[in-house]
Amino acid sequence: MPLETPAAPAKVLIVDDTPANLVAMRRVLAKLDCEVIEAGSGNAALAACLEHEFALILLDVQMPDMDGFEVATLLAGTAETQRTPIIFVTAAFKDDLDRMTAYEVGAVDYIAKPINEFVLLSKVKIFLELHRGRVALRAAESLARYQASHDPLTGLPNRLLFDDRLDTGIRRSARENQQLALIYIDIDRFKPVNDHHGHRVGDLLLQAIAGRLQAQVRDSDTVARLGGDEFAVLLEKLADPDDAQRIESQLVAALERTFTLQLPHQAEAITVSVGASTGLAVYPQDGSTADTLLAAADARMYQVKRARPH
Repeated sequence: MPLETPAAPAKVLIVDDTPANLVAMRRVLAKLDCEVIEAGSGNAALAACLEHEFALILLDVQMPDMDGFEVATLLAGTAETQRTPIIFVTAAFKDDLDRMTAYEVGAVDYIAKPINEFVLLSKVKIFLELHRGRVALRAAESLARYQASHDPLTGLPNRLLFDDRLDTGIRRSARENQQLALIYIDIDRFKPVNDHHGHRVGDLLLQAIAGRLQAQVRDSDTVARLGGDEFAVLLEKLADPDDAQRIESQLVAALERTFTLQLPHQAEAITVSVGASTGLAVYPQDGSTADTLLAAADARMYQVKRARPH
């Protein structure tokens, strides 16, 4: 599972070329749970938007060099900022045409100067709440995607994500004329451990197995739990097929070392031993599609398993 981190305060950008106005709005917004960032010009505002994601922009209309309309137009034309709400802050719109122009360039509202504290707080609160709702929704969507593509016990990619990475890896290898290897892994003697010590120990063992497998490969490689006591490793951009055989041997050796498992609230650790039957298939020698590679690796794994003493 991805680690949960405390939500950072939403950021509000105040853009005004008059320092006194910046100070006044900053003092009012200090009453809210938000981080205030200030810009004294249109160019400074655009630069700030490259560095931060804002819940709201309070944008002065009358500024030298680049006025608020120009700033809003540029922000609306950029994918990263086109959905950021903008409230224009103005002494007065000259006429209804100015007000219409403000909405056309992306403003969601406007506040008249001199600023009324109650009005400013009320309007900013609304957009802060909307922003928090969007952030929470994005987090929920991200968590749902993670849960759909990862094994809940080990945190490894599941079969769905592994199949997707295998397909993507084959296409990339074909395009870049690279070799790719797939290693199927079936854990030997896992069932006796699970039956004798119970499922809690079995779960700890699977987590420890996942850790050892990941320790033997590069960060760019994929270790997945396909289900039960079956795992798979995807190795991309191999310089030599012998590298895959070397890593396969390392994986087996790592899994054959004794595991020491500590159950919560138990003084004595539990020592268990397992092994692994593996099957290796290399693209493109052993197959040019995901199905042919999977079939080749699976067949070789079962050959090894049948040859092992039980």
